[in-house]
Formats: sequence, structure tokens, C-alpha cells
Amino acid sequence: MTDPCLHIVLYHPEIPPNTGNAGRLCLGVGARLHVVHPIPFSMDAKAVRRAGLDYWQHVDLQEHADEAAFWAWAEGRRVFLYSSHGERPFTSVRHERGDVLVFGQETVGLPKDLVAARGALTIPMSGPIRSLNLSNAVAVVTYHALQAVEPGLFAAR
Repeated sequence: MTDPCLHIVLYHPEIPPNTGNAGRLCLGVGARLHVVHPIPFSMDAKAVRRAGLDYWQHVDLQEHADEAAFWAWAEGRRVFLYSSHGERPFTSVRHERGDVLVFGQETVGLPKDLVAARGALTIPMSGPIRSLNLSNAVAVVTYHALQAVEPGLFAAR
């Protein structure tokens, strides 16, 4: 298996269609999807496959049994957390191939102590909402990162 351009991490996702949508996005751009357990649904669930359509079996998926397993895997890698509580905009980073992009739960985001300890980037918004839907946030950030790591995708055809 070739090295992915990016690693997209869902930290305890709660809603199967968001995981399926993120998986489909990862497949479309050459990224690896990581899911950090525990999660409240089966990764074989019909809802995950439905959002990923008939592509789900092709998704480059790595599951981590828990936070400790994920952080052991992430050791030595460039890891970026995304949170509505982040202090810098997501566009302030110049991404590199192999970067790890971490997104939190749909209802509560990433743990506040994790954000406080490691820092986080945010997607600025001017409206009255707290945050974007998880799969939308993943798409926005992933395509920003792709501009740096896969510029050929953005060349005129």
C-alpha cells in the first residue's frame, strides 16, 4: 500500500454517515481515514456504507482501539487538531505530505484538555452557528491541505 498524501482522523465519531462521507472523501483524494475508538456504531453498519456508497470497501481505513493506540501511532508525525476553540485559522498552516489532521466528535468536538495541551486550528465563521458539520469541516480542511501536498489536483485541465 502506498503512503497516503494525508491522514484524516475522526476522534470518537458519533454519526455513521459523517464517517462514511469522510471515508469517501479520503478515497477520492488519496488520504487514509483513521477512526479512534470507542465509537457508538459498527464500522460495518449499513449507514456508514450508504454514505460511502459502493466505495466503502476501497477506503484506506485504519482503526485505533483507543486514544493511547492512536497517539502511539502518531508519535513523531506532524499532527494538527481542528476545533471551534482553536486560536488560529486553519489557513495559517502550510501542510506537508503525511500530515495528520484530527477532528473531534460531532456533539462536543475534541476534548478541551487536549486542545489546551496541543493547540488547535479553527475554521472561522461569521454566522450564529458554533461549528460546521463534521464531514463538511473535514472537506474544507482537507482541500486546503491538498493545495500544498497535491498541487497537481488543482491544475487547469
